[in-house]
Amino acid sequence: MKAAAMGNSAMNDSLTDNARLDERVTELEIRLTHYEETLELLNQAIIEQRNEMDVLHIQIEHLNKKLKSAQGSIIADEKDETPPPHY
Repeated sequence: MKAAAMGNSAMNDSLTDNARLDERVTELEIRLTHYEETLELLNQAIIEQRNEMDVLHIQIEHLNKKLKSAQGSIIADEKDETPPPHY
């Protein structure tokens, strides 16, 4: 009878170990799903930021061109300037 009880105990331990293993695997699968969702959200954020950076880069280039063209018309060459009155 003791052998049968020991066999049942070992079987129960095995079932308990399997149940724990199943719980751990399920928990890991849930975590993996959350990590995949987070990774996708981060990837989308990076794509959006890159697109915004591209737009800003184009705007900066446009403003630099405007500034360079405006500087030529605002500031005269030294030879074209009249000397200050104290000369």
